[in-house]
Amino acid sequence: MNSSVKLLITQIVILVLSACPVTGQTDTTEMNEQKSDAPKRILTLFDSDEPLEISLEFDLKRFLDKPAQTETFDGILTMRLSETDSMDRKIILKYRGFSRYQNCGYAPVEINFKKPMYLDSDSGRVKKIKLVHQCQRGALYEEYIKREYLVYKLFNVLTDTSYRVRLLKINYIDSKKVKKPFTLYGFFIEPRNILALRTNNLVVKTTSLTQRDMMPATLDRVAIFNYMIANWDWSIPGQHNVDVIKSARYDVSGLGIPVPFDFDLTGVVNADYAIPPPEMEIENARQRKFTGICRSREVYQKELMMFLDKKDELYSVVNNYPYLNKASKRDITVFLDQFFDQLEKPRSLDSLIDLFLEKCKKL
Repeated sequence: MNSSVKLLITQIVILVLSACPVTGQTDTTEMNEQKSDAPKRILTLFDSDEPLEISLEFDLKRFLDKPAQTETFDGILTMRLSETDSMDRKIILKYRGFSRYQNCGYAPVEINFKKPMYLDSDSGRVKKIKLVHQCQRGALYEEYIKREYLVYKLFNVLTDTSYRVRLLKINYIDSKKVKKPFTLYGFFIEPRNILALRTNNLVVKTTSLTQRDMMPATLDRVAIFNYMIANWDWSIPGQHNVDVIKSARYDVSGLGIPVPFDFDLTGVVNADYAIPPPEMEIENARQRKFTGICRSREVYQKELMMFLDKKDELYSVVNNYPYLNKASKRDITVFLDQFFDQLEKPRSLDSLIDLFLEKCKKL
């Protein structure tokens, strides 16, 4: 056999072997491509008002001992999405909120996911989420947390640039088997990046902003809402219980939109631990105080009329809320009546605007 024939046979063998996969060999490139193309699971946590049952398994005893506010806890979060469907995530928990850390047996937490979760859309990547639960065990504190959840729903009526919440039934499991399991009510707060994505805005991370840096109409709405619910525990400087977002579209002003959260000390909730500090110059959590920016009488009147236009919708949120009894709903509506009654008559409306002009903060 001459050399040309041998070369031809060798080339044919190589072609045949390259076309046939070797037994037991895995094409890792193809597998990696399939893995990267696998669809992400996208959850719609905040599209339902039904309570979601979850479980948190971590070192519960050490958490309750509160070794330090900077302490973190490894754990497992299980979300029961339906009768036949659940999802587990490895998480890191850390304490959140100074007031409740000091005053509550169960401080609120921030949950950090070791692998991101996706909400609402493929671009809704979430690495952390705030969880608020009962301050203590018992029916009274269960009512407080359900009332606080309701406050978020009230603010949702007034603007899209507000945090959505999801009511939770939370099973706490001690990974060390020292503490017995127990159940509390609570809620997830929509992550900032999801709020910004949903409303076509950007998250503002600096905390050096002042009232001058806010869009006037949105700031006034927050101030009047906080007056309506009797919330003194907020501030734009330092962004205390207020996050700030701004338009993703070109805006020559560059002004921010304040988004309030953490309403446990409000008059609507009326918690027994909600004791105003002396510098607030109010006697109890149900005494309203206006801390907004000074505007003209006409500006205040226009914004207050917007609240009056929303009165029926706001009351409907309270009355159709299935997780409070009639007495609690009645208590909340009577408290809101004190605000709305002032808007319905010209003389009392003028008196309220006079109060705003007297107590407002000058820029």
